[in-house]
Amino acid sequence: MKPIWIVDDDQSIRWVLEKALARESLLSRSFTNVRDVLSALEDDEPQVLISDIRMPGGSGLDLLQAIKGRHPGLPVIVMTAYSDLDSAVAAFQGGAFEYLAKPFDVDKAVELIRRALEESLREEEMEDRLLDAPEILGQAPAMQDVFRAIGRLSQSNVTVLITGESGTGKELVARALHKHSPRANGPFIALNTAAIPKDLLESELFGHERGAFTGAQTMRRGRFEQAEGGTLFLDEIGDMPFDLQTRLLRVLSDGNFYRVGGHNPLRANVRVIAATHQNLETRVKEGLFREDLFHRLNVIRLRLPPLRERPEDITLLARHFLQKSAKELGVEPKRMTDEALAYVSTLPFPGNVRQLENLCNWLTVMAPAQTIEVKDLPREMIGGAPDGQAGMASYGAARVVEREAQGGGEAVEAGALANGLANGLAGAAAGGFAADGAASLVAEADAAGYGGRMAPGFGTAGASLPASVAAPAPGWESLLAGEARAMLEAGQPEVMDALTRRFEKAVLEAALGVTRGRRVEAATRLGIGRNTITRKLQELGFD
Repeated sequence: MKPIWIVDDDQSIRWVLEKALARESLLSRSFTNVRDVLSALEDDEPQVLISDIRMPGGSGLDLLQAIKGRHPGLPVIVMTAYSDLDSAVAAFQGGAFEYLAKPFDVDKAVELIRRALEESLREEEMEDRLLDAPEILGQAPAMQDVFRAIGRLSQSNVTVLITGESGTGKELVARALHKHSPRANGPFIALNTAAIPKDLLESELFGHERGAFTGAQTMRRGRFEQAEGGTLFLDEIGDMPFDLQTRLLRVLSDGNFYRVGGHNPLRANVRVIAATHQNLETRVKEGLFREDLFHRLNVIRLRLPPLRERPEDITLLARHFLQKSAKELGVEPKRMTDEALAYVSTLPFPGNVRQLENLCNWLTVMAPAQTIEVKDLPREMIGGAPDGQAGMASYGAARVVEREAQGGGEAVEAGALANGLANGLAGAAAGGFAADGAASLVAEADAAGYGGRMAPGFGTAGASLPASVAAPAPGWESLLAGEARAMLEAGQPEVMDALTRRFEKAVLEAALGVTRGRRVEAATRLGIGRNTITRKLQELGFD
């Protein structure tokens, strides 16, 4: 593990942190100014960097910006004796891991550094996984069948037809077939036959001689010649014009072809891999695709499953694409919460892997925080209702049904429902999704009189959700009023204080969850002071 760098012009601060880290068996290296740190970064890199903001000869915020430009995944803890809001906002906008106000408790500082270390090591592990990742990702049984087929075809030059919906990764499979074939040292040439106008497609494929047609000022080599000794990938072969299918059939049959306007036959030493999202058998029956060409192409067929048939791969792919997108943009990678990943895994993704990759690119740019929650997804993916109420309500109901089915019985413990309600209230208070989904489930169970048990048959095969779950649910305020009324009727003392503590605890838990435990950021987003949140956490018994 690399050392922790400490940057501060105050010798006493450096000494205290050095000694505290040494007690924890953590290596450290100290600097007095920004210039020395930037110089050291030319040859070395820290595991975590903790820096003062205001120093002679350079600002800690400038250092933060420089660090994020070179090492976007490096956690940076910013500390200052000036506990002003502008510095805190600037630090977090610059990508700081946490904001530490002086004077600070040493144990708390070490605990914060420990969290930053865990984050840094997790980032390194993810980067290693990306470097070791194969060209195609997939753990689903259907994808394992594809991988096995690629392995069996690795020493073959046979023609392959890849079928699958748009966005399933047909070109990636074609490239993998080329990479693991005896022709790997030759060129890989790809051509989308649907993207080339009919009048130009013949010239694209076979080339043309000078003067073959108006505008043909020079001789041009076609894709077959460009792919000599390698692989030619013909995407969307089902859209190829009928008359060109005859010429392609001849090349596949005897390996000979002519340039447009040419008279001398040319020999093609090319492996052809074709792909289509269409049903070629249907196209043959409709007279739109030559049957003899279909049989020439359909020597070995590989079917790529749509993403909805491999939902277990969505989490793996989403993490990969978030890392990839962040690397391309030069920013710190974002992560989805388990709840967001579980929700995304239930989506149909008609655009398949390409749509998932586009979603990850969108989240890298548009998601407001480093941790992506369900409410951060595009509106159309969470039902299109304000704050995603409709999408999340149905999702919450589906998760309860799922737990019911997995549990093998009728009961859903009241504690689980109460936790769901508390999470829903906290999410609403912190600007997350509305609590109506969780609230409607609690109200449904209570109205049915099952005392923490769902109605018999709820979630069983073929059963439908209760009408009240799908209907608009009451607001959390009415539920709170109902809870207060029940406590008052039961004669409980200090009802206001008890409910206030429960409400505040739920809100603080939500805020700290959104900010991944960063108290100062949580206080800012809640609109309260740093001292206030510290006091509240202590009063409410947070660890």
